[in-house]
Amino acid sequence: MRLKLTIAYDGRPFSGWGKQPDGNTVQDHLEKAVSEVAKQDVRVHGSGRTDAGVHAAGQVAHFDAPDGMSMNPFNWVPAVNTKLPATIRAIACEEVTADFHARFSAVSKTYTYDLCLAPVLPPLKAGLAWHLPRQLDPETMERALELVHGEHDFRAFAAMRGNETDETSYVRVIENAELQTTDDGYRIIFTGNGFLYKMARLLTGSVVYAAQGRLRLDDLTSLLDQPADLPHGRAPFCAPSDGLVLDHVVYP
Repeated sequence: MRLKLTIAYDGRPFSGWGKQPDGNTVQDHLEKAVSEVAKQDVRVHGSGRTDAGVHAAGQVAHFDAPDGMSMNPFNWVPAVNTKLPATIRAIACEEVTADFHARFSAVSKTYTYDLCLAPVLPPLKAGLAWHLPRQLDPETMERALELVHGEHDFRAFAAMRGNETDETSYVRVIENAELQTTDDGYRIIFTGNGFLYKMARLLTGSVVYAAQGRLRLDDLTSLLDQPADLPHGRAPFCAPSDGLVLDHVVYP
């Protein structure tokens, strides 16, 4: 039986999603919890990596329950949660077809990023929003978001992992890029068919820089769709992890 888990977590205590030697990633803790419930080692596959400090409201993972284990998918949620730290929670579990894959079956992902413009960052928002105690121009932010909408080569908005090859594609489709007003600032929303390493944070940093008058919109445009053999710049700033949340993942 293949099971799909929806997971939420506060990313601050962890070294990101993907397994690390220190054993303190969300995937490490989740695999340990599922394996303890199953009473044997179980591999958990996620929809994608989130960086250290990045949060999730709707991360998705899948795993194969051991043969002969007939526990109802609904019961996996409380069973796994008893084995997890309080900052990671299984939200839902459902049976899926054997060809479902949390990463490769995904159609789109939505990330949100919160900006707090209050003079003083509320303590309960520490680590959950980027504190920018100065006015940002919302019209410029909206124009910047319009520029990154659609299909582009986003190599200027990708941090390198070191495993890139000549065949690596940096083309992604941003299906939605919008700005919402919150009680004390703004929320940026990105929906796309995939995101490169640190892409959402680099896009956010560029949008904020534009709204602060530190990046011209035509310079932002020039960062998009750069030819591989004639690169002419990189995104100027990577926003901190604090305000970024993987909101949800969509499947067929």
